Amino acid sequence: MPWLQNYDPLNSQALSTMVAALPIVVLLGLLGWGRVSAHVAAAAGLLTAIVAAIGVFKMPVSAAMASALDGAAYGLFPIGWIVVMAIFLYALTVETGHFDVVKRSVASLSPDRRIQALLIAFSFGAFVEGAAGFGTPVAISSALLIGAGFPPLQAAGMALIANTAPVAFGALGTPIKVLADTSGIDEMLLSKMAGRQLPFFSLLIPAWMVCTMSGWRGFVGVWPAVLVCGGSFAAVQFYTSNYLGSRLVDVAAGLASLIALTLFVKMWQPRSIWTFKNATADNSEGDDSRTTPAGAANHSAVSEATTPHVDSPRSVISAWVPWFLLSVCVFAWGLKDVKTFMDDHTMIKLEVPGLHQQVQRNQEVSTDNKPEAAEFRINWLSATGTSIFTAAALSALWMGVRPGPFVLTFLRTFYQMRYALLTISLMLAVAYVTRYSGMDATLGLAFTKTGVLYPFFAAMLGWLGVALTGSDTSANALFGSLQRITAERLGLDPVLICTANSTGGVMGKMIDAQSIVVSAVATKQTGNEGQILRFVFWHSVALACLMGLLTLAQAYWLDWMVPG
Repeated sequence: MPWLQNYDPLNSQALSTMVAALPIVVLLGLLGWGRVSAHVAAAAGLLTAIVAAIGVFKMPVSAAMASALDGAAYGLFPIGWIVVMAIFLYALTVETGHFDVVKRSVASLSPDRRIQALLIAFSFGAFVEGAAGFGTPVAISSALLIGAGFPPLQAAGMALIANTAPVAFGALGTPIKVLADTSGIDEMLLSKMAGRQLPFFSLLIPAWMVCTMSGWRGFVGVWPAVLVCGGSFAAVQFYTSNYLGSRLVDVAAGLASLIALTLFVKMWQPRSIWTFKNATADNSEGDDSRTTPAGAANHSAVSEATTPHVDSPRSVISAWVPWFLLSVCVFAWGLKDVKTFMDDHTMIKLEVPGLHQQVQRNQEVSTDNKPEAAEFRINWLSATGTSIFTAAALSALWMGVRPGPFVLTFLRTFYQMRYALLTISLMLAVAYVTRYSGMDATLGLAFTKTGVLYPFFAAMLGWLGVALTGSDTSANALFGSLQRITAERLGLDPVLICTANSTGGVMGKMIDAQSIVVSAVATKQTGNEGQILRFVFWHSVALACLMGLLTLAQAYWLDWMVPG
């Protein structure tokens, strides 16, 4: 007989909600406080979650411990595998000198750091999100920015802020597909609705990034590039999501933005070039900056960030081959037919003892009366991390890396990331305990008490779901059914409300513990996760509130924007 979750174990919605919030409050509070390491904060959050699950929510001890182990294993594979392989590929390009050429080629397009951030973090990051998702764009973009000479905190912050607007259509539309499966709403309707919300933010996010980095005056100096970057992405995002479906939205929009901005900066440069003052890849002095006239800056920035010689077109193309191979591999691995073929022949499914079909959700949050499945899937060949490893192996052949150095770099990367892997593992354990104990649903049900303001809080619920789970896909699986049930009870359009779970959720992506740790590792800031969290936290809250306000307006005043 499976254990039935109880979402109000203290017979007081307020008290039960406060207890359910304790694990995430402890985890993020200790991270934000900044005086303890990330893995210690994660361990404290996990201990709090287990105590609350067993002591208050009356979850069976065996199920609580099994859920923690299941989450920890998921943190190592596939999440940790993705992050390690992304850093491994980056390390190979650095050690062979190819990344220096990449850095100089980016600077040759524009020495202005604002434009470099738009190209790498937003446009290229969106393409990687569309192809792979699950933390890959944060790892890759952060590494590219730090290698290009951005201060570590700015590199992490820009990568995290940029990885928002594309997330709902990430990994070839996986979040929207899962939302359709969970809510029972047609996938195309959800894709259309998301395509009528996110383009506004695709225009806003590039401007938000530039203002965060260089202030309002910095934005004014580069607004045409911001408009081209965000405008091209938003236009393609709207068209593909409304007329072609959710699968290739980010891939097409990311490529369009990357090409449009690259061509634009070949014809136009800001009158004054903005750079970081006294900033290298090994320091964090990102608050100091300087703006110099374009003529002088072109010379000074290039001489500051590059060697005196000019790379030949052949060497530049050669240096970009590893990143081209990365794009091809993650895209190929993301194709449904390819993934299905690999899984059919290589995936191993293990039922988690003490947890598989031992927990059942209450009808308050789910219309499915089946016990929760708990299978650990070892999809070693179809995993996104394996696609990145394949790209790294092919890149090593291209760059002439011998087997010995290849293996040494591989092992060194694992060793350098040992604490990061521990942290990710512990944080995913927290997420799984809160999920299987029902604490996540208790938090979600608290939002449903907001009545006519629920459209605003529907987006905030999605934000909370991603902050808890680290994935828009997981948040949609978690709250998709609850959002539909609540919308129908309140007489609201289920298409709008369920979509808001995903589009509001993307704003929580920058503060989920998994993304914070990934960005810290990629920018060589292990131990400074709290500083990164403080840097992006209020940006995340503000953008989530703006999405909530848009959803509220579309529910009552702009209802003509809702498809169907």
